[in-house]
Amino acid sequence: MIDSLALALDGAAAPPVWTVIPFAVYLLVVALTPLFFAHFWEHNKNKFILAVVASLPVIFFLVALQHDDPNTPVDEHGLHWLAHSLKEYVAFIVLLAALFVISGGVYLKGSLAGTPIVNSGFMTIGALLASFIGTTGASMLLIRPMLRANEKRQRKMHIVIFFIFIVSNGAGMLTPLGDPPLFLGFLRGVPFLWTLKLILPWALVNGALLVIFHILDEIVFNKEERERPGSQLEEVQQVKEPLRIQGGLNFLWLLGVIGIIYVIGAYGERISRNEDVKMALQVAGMLAMAGLSMAATTKDVRSSNKFGWGPIIEVAVIFIGIFVTMVPALKFLEAKGGAMGITQPWHFFWATGVLSSFLDNAPTYLTFATVGVSVVNAGDPTALMSAESLGPMAAHDVGGGILTAVSCGAVFMGANTYIGNGPNFMVKAIAEENGVRMPSFFGYMLWSIGILFPLFVIVTLIFFSA
Repeated sequence: MIDSLALALDGAAAPPVWTVIPFAVYLLVVALTPLFFAHFWEHNKNKFILAVVASLPVIFFLVALQHDDPNTPVDEHGLHWLAHSLKEYVAFIVLLAALFVISGGVYLKGSLAGTPIVNSGFMTIGALLASFIGTTGASMLLIRPMLRANEKRQRKMHIVIFFIFIVSNGAGMLTPLGDPPLFLGFLRGVPFLWTLKLILPWALVNGALLVIFHILDEIVFNKEERERPGSQLEEVQQVKEPLRIQGGLNFLWLLGVIGIIYVIGAYGERISRNEDVKMALQVAGMLAMAGLSMAATTKDVRSSNKFGWGPIIEVAVIFIGIFVTMVPALKFLEAKGGAMGITQPWHFFWATGVLSSFLDNAPTYLTFATVGVSVVNAGDPTALMSAESLGPMAAHDVGGGILTAVSCGAVFMGANTYIGNGPNFMVKAIAEENGVRMPSFFGYMLWSIGILFPLFVIVTLIFFSA
């Protein structure tokens, strides 16, 4: 789905340190501008301007980057790096947009009771679905009906936060279709069923989050019941109309997107050996599914869903800055990662996870998988591992443990910030469109540090400390 930016570590020169500064500054801009210039940040045009300003120094560097050695491969030139990142961006946004459009055509009509048990049920369904239709697909399919179920609740912020924790991130771990990093591994030769080995950390993290959420939601619900006159329980539980699905044909288009991704990943080499051709076919197929959804879904259904283009446009303009400015940062890490002392599985879990919190977790996965290959080769010269083919890495005793840690770090810790994974910002934007007041960038991080980090410490001790 997303082509690789990763180079083999041997012989790859690190960009100058200053080229990482635009990326760091842009992250601060994304975090701080909504706090201090909220009105300015409301307009997507202004977000795009900030993304362009942050990207220009990196673009100038990459365009000007030349190699004295005429034998230097083309794929080590700055323009090639930039082109690859932009191709990844297109594939990334088209996937999110297709799932956004298709899920926006499914409307769960009827009365929904926003009680703690119902909310926990929504979360559980999302935790099971995400591994098979992707975290983005599950998020876009379930967030709107969940918000409608809780529209009479006063305090809803925690519901959306846990939705991001579980459905938009931690749940997508059991198949390569669940989250882009795992799909990249599949494209690089990791067996399709290998991810089922991640079921124990998946069950621990998502099970713990479901329990914590249910307890918290019960406390908040009972507090509102005491504070509000009358019975909130009766008001929330009123069921005036049975449930039924409108726009059910969109499930066919959703399966179409999943099928396109799987076929290109599993049989793409038979179709074409050209990566650009395979990516173009995938993008065209996803756009076709989105177009069929738009054509086949009535305006009334989308209107009932409060469907609008704002959330996906916001994600597109913010992430274009991330995909451009992150190029030198990833290249620097790829060149220097082997010298950073990252050798043990728990090192890889936390290094991958922390970077996935601020970079897109797909290229971060590839970066640390590449570092892991170098570690295995250094410890076992007969291994002859390659970052271009991760199948042998997954089967290797040491390499399999490293790849497990990289996979868990990339998927789980994408939930640490709004920009750690594509669905996070989309869910936040949809919630705000529906009147939910979400925390700031740093406010959200306080939730993730307080709830997720202790769980990640437990994961480290149980699975990666040996």
